Amino acid sequence: MLIYNITKSFPRDELFGLISQMRRSAVSVPANIVEGYSRASSRDKLNFYRTARASLSELEYYIDLSRELKYIDEVAYTELINARAEVGKLLYGFMKSIE
Repeated sequence: MLIYNITKSFPRDELFGLISQMRRSAVSVPANIVEGYSRASSRDKLNFYRTARASLSELEYYIDLSRELKYIDEVAYTELINARAEVGKLLYGFMKSIE
């Protein structure tokens, strides 16, 4: 997973701070998509997809913060933001397909 690879180079004092938060939100996105997909009702699906979207937004903030703190360079930042955008489009498609 991209977030795990990139956060390996973060300062060790961020292990229980930013690294943990970024990894947690990055894992939450697909976990909520999978759980939503397995639900029978559209309402339940949407609830999990909305939670995934919120985690994705949270992760975007952490990516921006990482760049501001100079933990990642512009190349890594661009790679992360592009991946975030791609996941966001897929999630939007899932949500629109059941609304």
